[in-house]
Amino acid sequence: MHSESSTEGTTELYESVPCNLCGGTDLATVRPALARSEAELEVRFKSSSDEQLRDPLMECRSCGLQFVNPRLRADVILEGYRDGTDETFVSQAPARERTFARALNMIERLAPQRGHLLDVGTAAGSFLHVATQRGWTVFGCEPNTWLGAWGKRTYGIDIQPGTLFDQHYADGAFDVVTVWDVLEHTHDPQGFLRECQRVLKPGGLLIVNCPDIGSWAAKLMGRHWLMLLSTHLYYFTRQTLGQMLQKVGFQVVRMKPHIQWLELGYVIKRGEPVAGPLARLAGKMVTGVGAGSLHVPYWIGQTLVIARKLG
Repeated sequence: MHSESSTEGTTELYESVPCNLCGGTDLATVRPALARSEAELEVRFKSSSDEQLRDPLMECRSCGLQFVNPRLRADVILEGYRDGTDETFVSQAPARERTFARALNMIERLAPQRGHLLDVGTAAGSFLHVATQRGWTVFGCEPNTWLGAWGKRTYGIDIQPGTLFDQHYADGAFDVVTVWDVLEHTHDPQGFLRECQRVLKPGGLLIVNCPDIGSWAAKLMGRHWLMLLSTHLYYFTRQTLGQMLQKVGFQVVRMKPHIQWLELGYVIKRGEPVAGPLARLAGKMVTGVGAGSLHVPYWIGQTLVIARKLG
């Protein structure tokens, strides 16, 4: 098990990479590195992690894509994603089901035939559960074994362990592929999107959401933006994400803010890194009046993109 303390030998766990969009190597520093994390990998990379970004954030001078560089190697990060439990994440399952029901309404307007649907990085399977209830034939994969087992036990859905590339799905196997809160975590987002394109039928839909570093929320919060997390490797804008989707064979159909529903107590807790004592006081007040489990809309700069496979 790896520790991220600044001890001799940690440097070999890191790698430097060119821009994933254009291949450029002329990079500008957006945010310098902080002291490296001492958290164990399974804590740092669990789905509910809120550890702030510590590695350097760079911007490609050629195309504007922002990404962490240097960064932990892919095999090291996958180890962190695979191990550990995440009770905090699954505590929000009912609220996530509400979010996904609204998302499916939108998807079904564009894909009225409820065929084969793949959810990549499905976590505990809440989206697959909602889609199953609506008549879709669902498939899902998830690196974290604990979350996959929770989804099987709770929803009765078979979630395949591992990444998208571990599954070896057939060409054109799916009518819809969804990628909820995953793309920003991948080591090779362009390669990942190419694989999504390969497994989609011609004309099939890809749905992606990710933090938008070009959003007004990100600009307003600056270095305190809550999406600047140690677990995120890439920081897209609408422009850079649109360019990458077009490059791998997609036509963007729509971009819009992605509004989630979460419990009020959970939202306040996530705000502690910025609001500090004020958030803790608010949390106590909300808990005191029994409103902690109230579902509320949550948006701090996430963008949802719907794209269609060309051909």
